[in-house]
Amino acid sequence: MKKKNFIGIISNSKIYLLFFLTFTCILKNETISQPSGGPYGPIYQVYDIPKVSGKIYFVSPDGIPENSGESISEPTTIEKAISKAKTGDAIILRGGVYRTGNLVFNQGIIIQSYKDEQPVFKGTYVATDWKSLGNGLWITKWDRLFPSKPADWWMRDREGKKTPLHRFNNDMVFVNGKFLQSAGWEGEVDENSYYIDYDRGVVYIGTDPTNKLVEITAFDAALIRTTKEVNGMKPDKKGPKIKGITFTQYAYRALEVEGTEPEGPADEKTFGKDVVGTLIENCTITFCSRVAGYIRGDSLVIRHCKVSDTSTEGIYIISSNDVLLEKNIFTRNNIERITGYYPAAVKIFNQCHRVTCNDNLVIDLPYSNGIWYDVGNVDGVFINNWIENVGNNRTELNINQPWPSDNGFFFEISKGAICAGNVFVNCDHGIWVLNSSNVKVYNNTFINSTACISRNARVAAGDHFGWHASTGPDIDKREGHEFVNNLLYADADFKRPLLYVWQPAQLCDKLIKPQLNILDYNYYVRQSNNYDILILWSPFKNEKCQSSFKNLEDLKNLYPQFAKNSKYYADYDKPIFKSFELHDFHLLKSFADSTSGSKVPEFMKKFIKTKKSYIGAYPVD
Repeated sequence: MKKKNFIGIISNSKIYLLFFLTFTCILKNETISQPSGGPYGPIYQVYDIPKVSGKIYFVSPDGIPENSGESISEPTTIEKAISKAKTGDAIILRGGVYRTGNLVFNQGIIIQSYKDEQPVFKGTYVATDWKSLGNGLWITKWDRLFPSKPADWWMRDREGKKTPLHRFNNDMVFVNGKFLQSAGWEGEVDENSYYIDYDRGVVYIGTDPTNKLVEITAFDAALIRTTKEVNGMKPDKKGPKIKGITFTQYAYRALEVEGTEPEGPADEKTFGKDVVGTLIENCTITFCSRVAGYIRGDSLVIRHCKVSDTSTEGIYIISSNDVLLEKNIFTRNNIERITGYYPAAVKIFNQCHRVTCNDNLVIDLPYSNGIWYDVGNVDGVFINNWIENVGNNRTELNINQPWPSDNGFFFEISKGAICAGNVFVNCDHGIWVLNSSNVKVYNNTFINSTACISRNARVAAGDHFGWHASTGPDIDKREGHEFVNNLLYADADFKRPLLYVWQPAQLCDKLIKPQLNILDYNYYVRQSNNYDILILWSPFKNEKCQSSFKNLEDLKNLYPQFAKNSKYYADYDKPIFKSFELHDFHLLKSFADSTSGSKVPEFMKKFIKTKKSYIGAYPVD
């Protein structure tokens, strides 16, 4: 089965087709910082048989375990091939459905599809033995169940009213491919849900299963690259190359690469070395009850993948260095709507260094963060990404604190990042920089998406998460940010500040220096003057340690070093973009400041390779 272009598989396909078509042109002979327009996600490939130093193993869904698999005409099973393959070998998968999982290996093998065929790993078995109870419910016995509990840091007293405990079980049920939500007892079950009696091992559904495909999870993982000895082999510290495969319907996660995780501040030389060089390319990972993949190890690359319909996280990168995520689609995380778990389509966690997210499509995440650099990250690079519909930006903003919130780009308790050339559309917060230092935010376009920079008094001592805060800058070092050449636009329905700089009143006497070193050459545009706060600002000497500015002149009067070359267009209803309706946010030449902006500083030239001065993500062509 051939792969499909991303346009055919993404939600809201009509608008994203229009969006894709509007971004097919780039400036001649120049590489610039901006979303490319794709293609994103898996792309059609005809894979050659790789040239390897070792053996080639051919497998198929109906392969025979006794076959060696070294001939395409006599394929073996994926289970047999995984148990035999070692670094230098390749496993080539014929198309079809592989209902299998918990396949453990410790070698740097290649696992890829055969030519343009589509192998699909499924973590479910088909349930066929159903009994009608005569009351609109059907039951079956099931002996592969995955009961679970929330993590010990989950606050039941605060979240239990919103998230029932059965949401934390890892089982999943599908009817004709449709995901069903869990229910707490038989009386809640309808055509969209299921209930499991774990004491009796019985699954209830509210849909007549006759002539329907009903699938129930049977494995909690597909592939596990362990750091332990397995299959009679010692681990060799080389990551696998996984290409052209779909993974779906796993009870916990589809992929895992094991590795060392520091429990406190650590030198990057002490982690990320257990498995180096993992590549995941042109893969689709969907409907994992918790996470699509827990990945550890230096020199990781995830490229042209689609990760969707996950629960607590999509991709979870842990304690890894020199990582690249490029041209992926990340969408529809937290489909169970679990609260108190701080979900993210991508979480980059625990002292990762130099993780680059370049030119990804991060969309349709109403109950989740987008890409979150969380705890002790160093020198992150977030460039050229398109971030849309993350969280809810139509509710009233809490001006007393920036949370709870969902954020397109979230950089927390970390040191140093470049955020450039991104487009944020209809997000709760486009960016949120929290308790971090030295984040350089240049040439981004914010459409109905607040930019937020904040700090509070959080430290490791007495903290709910213990050592986490100790991996970032100290309280008095949470500064040094730059916000330059950004375009912030609000339509008539957006009633929030465009820039939100915050700290709590308890820090007002202690931290009197602004969090930003540079704030200039930014252009703020409101289509309608129906909301009177342009910027919320801290620190400010009053009871709340906060002031609100209706215009830039108020800011300049208090802080003359800021916004000298910035402008505010209030109640501006003239056209500004090539096509707002088609999501083409190139500025029109007729817009007075379309070619304004500061020169690109030397340290940004690595990311913005054009001599033109401009605002927002797109130079005027």
